[in-house]
Amino acid sequence: MSQQGKCPAWIGNKVLKELNKKRTYHPWKEGQVSLEVFKAIAKACGEKIKDTKAQFKLKLAMLVKGKKKGFYKYINGKRKGKTNICSLLDERGNTVTADEEKAELLNTYFASVFSGKMAYPQDNSPPGLVDGAREQNGPLVIQEEAVRELLSCLDVHKSLDPDGIHSRVMRELGDELAKLFSIIYQQSWLTGEVPDDWKLANVTPIHKNSGKENPGNYRPVSLTSAPSKVMEQFILSVITQHFRRRPGYQTQGAGV
Repeated sequence: MSQQGKCPAWIGNKVLKELNKKRTYHPWKEGQVSLEVFKAIAKACGEKIKDTKAQFKLKLAMLVKGKKKGFYKYINGKRKGKTNICSLLDERGNTVTADEEKAELLNTYFASVFSGKMAYPQDNSPPGLVDGAREQNGPLVIQEEAVRELLSCLDVHKSLDPDGIHSRVMRELGDELAKLFSIIYQQSWLTGEVPDDWKLANVTPIHKNSGKENPGNYRPVSLTSAPSKVMEQFILSVITQHFRRRPGYQTQGAGV
């Protein structure tokens, strides 16, 4: 137990009971209790701790899909502590040590990768990806009920969104927000524009491999706002339907 009196998550009443027994037999050093008795108690306590830890980890693994918060809380508690990103090298080979400069360097690299290499210019979009879907099926109509359903499925165990609104709030107010969001989503789909707040994200650089001083060896993990995540589900649905209509399409091979 820590100095603050807090117990690890895996410690329950049964383990505490065994630990108390173990403390009871400490006077064996003074000859008040035989060494054999103390060793037996200590062994039983150790076995109980080992068994309890194993059961706790198994329970975390079984519940990780539905309840991620407890899993990550345990993992973070096992870490020695957060480590800052080491010094980085810019394009000229100069060493960057200041936190703000490192953040700017990584941001520039991530932006160049996703906007330069992966994005299509407006006049050179993949033929028929979205426009084809509109021509075949008409304009996408985002139903209020569909928005309500997606809001009810938001993961309330995730971190606070960049807009400062927790997913639990969005989920609880789904009935009140569904109509408003359906209007916003519909307008966003028709105009190809999104609210500025949806463009914000809390980005964490995660090291992949090789040298840590190279910005190219990091990948961004983004936390975006809940409303934008719901809109992404509608876009994903349209893209998936588009590919499924293509001749020779196979779900398993396409990974959709």
